[in-house]
Amino acid sequence: MHPPDADSVLVRHGELGVKSDQVRRKMEHQLADNLRAMLDARDLPGDIDQRRNRLFIYTDHPEGVTAAAADTFGVTSASAVATTDPTLSEIADTLAETTREQYDGGTFAVEARRAGPPSAHPFSSSDIESTGGTAVGETITDMGGEPVVDLDEPDFELFVECRADKAYVFCEKRAGPGGLPLGTQRPVVALVSGGIDSPVAAWKLMKRGAPVIPVYVDLGDYGGPDHRARARSTVETLAAYAPGHDLSLSVVDAGDVVADLSEDLGSLRMLALRRFMLAVAEAIARERDAVGIVTGEAIGQKSSQTSANIAVTDAATTLPVHRPNLTVDKSEITDRARAIGTFEDSTIDTGCNRVAPSHPETNASLEAVRAAEPDDLLDRAEARARDRAVVPIES
Repeated sequence: MHPPDADSVLVRHGELGVKSDQVRRKMEHQLADNLRAMLDARDLPGDIDQRRNRLFIYTDHPEGVTAAAADTFGVTSASAVATTDPTLSEIADTLAETTREQYDGGTFAVEARRAGPPSAHPFSSSDIESTGGTAVGETITDMGGEPVVDLDEPDFELFVECRADKAYVFCEKRAGPGGLPLGTQRPVVALVSGGIDSPVAAWKLMKRGAPVIPVYVDLGDYGGPDHRARARSTVETLAAYAPGHDLSLSVVDAGDVVADLSEDLGSLRMLALRRFMLAVAEAIARERDAVGIVTGEAIGQKSSQTSANIAVTDAATTLPVHRPNLTVDKSEITDRARAIGTFEDSTIDTGCNRVAPSHPETNASLEAVRAAEPDDLLDRAEARARDRAVVPIES
């Protein structure tokens, strides 16, 4: 929903505003680049204007551009706005016109912010709300309605942002993902399984500005049906949030490794497999200049994810292992998967359940796992990483 004469989209960001000037400018430039890539990916026209703590996208496709901005990491909210002169009369006229176009009943409110020194305008924010509210109320009366103001939970709300040179009227603040612009942090390797959890974890790292290098370890005969295709599909969904960034999927064949571990390791085989996967991820990270690994694990969700067993698996790598789902309930992870669009392609058996023993170890020691696993397990991980296939992913 937007004013009938909307001519641009106001893009807001949050954390960037509290950074030092040098860091803020760098991040704002990255955000502008990411917005440009998002518009191009969706074939939307728009000219981006950077201002301190705000960006404007001038466009004749306000609805599509607002949606694109709201899918861009670092954006807290976006609004399609109608630009007008910063006078009470012009603002009131634009509010009235927007009401005629968009109001369909119920209570209303006008919220205004005025930026700049007192000398910039001969009126205050309260004056805008009072004069604008009167104009909206009179318009509702002219439309045959009964104007009722509700400042707490209005059915119809209009906003004004008044600056020294222009005023902006809008009727929606579409929430964005927040976080930091993608590309403002160093990359990490994301172990994606094709299940629900790992794409959510990767998305969360992307939200914090870190590009991800997706890696899928193919379990061979132990993988679920169409498992590789499903993993690729979730990565394609993630790539839609990151146009201009390379999310090519590295596929590592490990069917024979899984078969060996399943035959010999008994209750410890799942832990050995997790260690193998982390070693694969580290080898690829070194090659790609990545600085960490991200997984979808949560404490206690599976036998390999107890606090004791996580300590054992982490010993296979010298890189930090980021687990943004670590303390999150499964229902919350599932809700996030639905929201970002990865849920449907993740609702399959990831294959790990078929590897897990009937009575898995939940409190393993590193010494016991090292003694049980093949001596060359981590060397095999490095070799498989070198021999990986890379599948291009289009954003």
